[in-house]
Amino acid sequence: MAHKLSHTALLASLLAASSMAGAAADNGPNTTVRQAPISAIVGEISPKRIEAYVNKLVSFGTRHTLSDTESDTRGIGAARRWIKSELERCGAGKLNVVFDSHLHPVDRRIARPVEIVNVVATLPGAQAESRERLYVVSGHYDSRNSEDADAVGDSPGANDDASGTAAVMEMACVMSKYQFDATLVFMTVAAEEQGLYGAADFAQKAKQKNLNIAGMFTNDIIGSSLSDEGKRDNTQVRLFAEGIPAVKDVPDNLRTLVQTGGENDSTPRQLARLVKEVGERYVPNFKVTIINRRDRYLRGGDHAAFLDQGYAALRFTEPAEDFNHQHQNVRKEGTLQIGDLPQFVDPAYIAQVTRVNAAALASLALAPASPQGVKIITARLTNQTDLSWTANGEPDLAGYRVVWRDTTAAQWQHSKFVGKVTTVSMPISKDNVFFGVQAIDKDGNVSPATYPLPGR
Repeated sequence: MAHKLSHTALLASLLAASSMAGAAADNGPNTTVRQAPISAIVGEISPKRIEAYVNKLVSFGTRHTLSDTESDTRGIGAARRWIKSELERCGAGKLNVVFDSHLHPVDRRIARPVEIVNVVATLPGAQAESRERLYVVSGHYDSRNSEDADAVGDSPGANDDASGTAAVMEMACVMSKYQFDATLVFMTVAAEEQGLYGAADFAQKAKQKNLNIAGMFTNDIIGSSLSDEGKRDNTQVRLFAEGIPAVKDVPDNLRTLVQTGGENDSTPRQLARLVKEVGERYVPNFKVTIINRRDRYLRGGDHAAFLDQGYAALRFTEPAEDFNHQHQNVRKEGTLQIGDLPQFVDPAYIAQVTRVNAAALASLALAPASPQGVKIITARLTNQTDLSWTANGEPDLAGYRVVWRDTTAAQWQHSKFVGKVTTVSMPISKDNVFFGVQAIDKDGNVSPATYPLPGR
């Protein structure tokens, strides 16, 4: 028969755990060093290959969702067959590459029923306890010009979004040479320009299958370091991270998040904090600028389809878009060249963004899962903070780290390794700071933090 601890017994166990944590605080794995496998992956990312991928995608003339599917040289059919064959070639024996398709009916931007096809390359996780945890990275390979219904005219789509597609392909080819605990899914999706339909279908099916997608990145318009004003900024990338979703019926967990002041501690924002920390460690002199929005103002990308299904998802986008080279017919207006052409793409910049993605994905797929059931125990009034959580199951788990920050701070400011315990008492008031709990493996790989909800 199960027994419940009394408040006194529970608090005694928390205090005992605190003593254990103090003893172990200086003996945790080093989480700030660059690990050799991740550094090797980052070092292998090639601007030259990325440029070749972009140029090949542009060579198909148009990749409009309703464009030709029979030709071997023009249209979306030729593009997706080439993507699949390239991923099969570079990931032979490692990547499981498939077409993932559905028939979409007529709607606002689709004039006839059309088969929408994603190209999905999966690198299975090597650790049994982590294999069912998935990290997805995407770019959309479809394109459009000034007329969203023009399925015939040229639509090179070099930046939007051959750049993101090339990044995903480069990651898949490089990372397939390595093993990870969790599963990585490299996905190029279609019909983003018609309404995120390729990504939405995948995300909906994932939710129906109860897949554990622990994080999703989309790379959309990551190709240019030059703004519409002619200013070059190749030192940063924007990372869009949603806080509280704008849903009509707010579920209990989100309501509690708001009640405890945790609007900036949603799972996408926790994921973004980790991406920034890891990305900036492995890609020196390159900043990950977190934007606390779902996406650009009243605009959207494929990560939104995953957010809508409750998954933590983020968007990478260049610092300042040039709209003369986005959703435009190729033409000249005086001396001004209009159109999304390869000449306006910066392969070295795409490579930097790709490196940030790859470092973050590798770190996440090697790390334990984020702790579950994290609670701040509110059984008594106290100026310290009693935390508890459920134990992770990974065999290489080293323990847990409590992190905290001022309520006005964006990133975690302080941390304490507490060892392999599931309860701890911190001599800091829960009223004055925000807490999180991370899981760490023996190599120093760290999970995103989990925000604690109140518990008794």
